[in-house]
Amino acid sequence: MLESTVWRQYHNNNDFRERLAECCVLDSIDLIEDDKELYGVMKAKLTKKELKLFAMDSAAVSDEKMKEEFSYTTEELEKAKFKLYKKFKQDKTRLSFRESSEH
Repeated sequence: MLESTVWRQYHNNNDFRERLAECCVLDSIDLIEDDKELYGVMKAKLTKKELKLFAMDSAAVSDEKMKEEFSYTTEELEKAKFKLYKKFKQDKTRLSFRESSEH
């Protein structure tokens, strides 16, 4: 499951749930239970660039390699990371990852 995702290009397993919970300041138990559905919401809420940046940054890819990948300067990379992690903390994004009480 989820073998050909952007996340798996940089990680050996689908451990994005813990990292996502950490970034959104939520308990992982509150997140959507199904990994595939959760990844789908994450994909819908983030741009392709943001998703790739999240995967690379979570995998501790060097800043130099990320700058090369995205053609960013140091300042642009820092801004992109700041914007990404700020987005995770916004309620409109954060709350979309929560398991709804209707399930």
